[in-house]
Amino acid sequence: MAREIHVEELTKNIREMCIETNLVLTQDMKEALEAAEAREQSPWGRQVLDQLCENLRVAEKEMIPICQDTGMAVIFLEVGQDVHFFGGDLTEAVNEGVRQGYADGYLRNSVVGDPLIRKNTRDNTPAVLYTEIVPGDQVKITVAPKGFGSENMSRIFMLKPADGIEGVKEAILTAVRDAGPNACPPMVVGVGIGGTFEQCALLAKRALTRPLQDKSELSHIRRLEKEMTEQLNKLGIGPGGLGGTTTVLAVKINTAATHIAGLPVAVNICCHVNRHCERTI
Repeated sequence: MAREIHVEELTKNIREMCIETNLVLTQDMKEALEAAEAREQSPWGRQVLDQLCENLRVAEKEMIPICQDTGMAVIFLEVGQDVHFFGGDLTEAVNEGVRQGYADGYLRNSVVGDPLIRKNTRDNTPAVLYTEIVPGDQVKITVAPKGFGSENMSRIFMLKPADGIEGVKEAILTAVRDAGPNACPPMVVGVGIGGTFEQCALLAKRALTRPLQDKSELSHIRRLEKEMTEQLNKLGIGPGGLGGTTTVLAVKINTAATHIAGLPVAVNICCHVNRHCERTI
């Protein structure tokens, strides 16, 4: 029997989540920044990390945005196949949640309706919406606002299979090295390997929403995540781009099956404000 959910329930939750994720960083990110401050070897780097941690505390206490770029709203919906939405259009319900959240939270509206004419839509819609049908009768909502200082530094590499794992490593290093201070380090680096041109980018975006303590089920990917974190932190970019031993807080890699003739790699970089939150209804 299908479980019925009124679309207003989606609107309500997404409104609240847009505000929450822009004002309060997840606990794993707070702990990662505090741990980075404790081990950072550069005095300038420690000073930047201290300021970032203080910024988080002030934002949460005063209920103001962590960053002035409150992002383009990216929404993931994992919809149980036994769910029936009623009461309106699903996409419009999601956009209404974003509209209300950005208005009620006094969050910056950063979306232009046409990429060339560039007229601001004035309510931060439309959101970027991805839906996936999964077993069950629940809906998992992930809201992940994405600022464009780091988004602009993201890359896709269409490698040849012969490039192998060394080619993948070099692609990740190249993306982060080229990003330098522009991505507001320390960064969280989401990587997608496999699939097609567009799927590897989505894998990378999704990787950014994984908890930092989450480990890949694949042993070779766990090793690669660890190795790349170490290699990227040797680049010396450091917090705020002022030099140091903390360039990235984590590297998260998602993989998918791909074609025999391809090895797509996407690197989706996020700044130290790696915003996301999840709810299940």
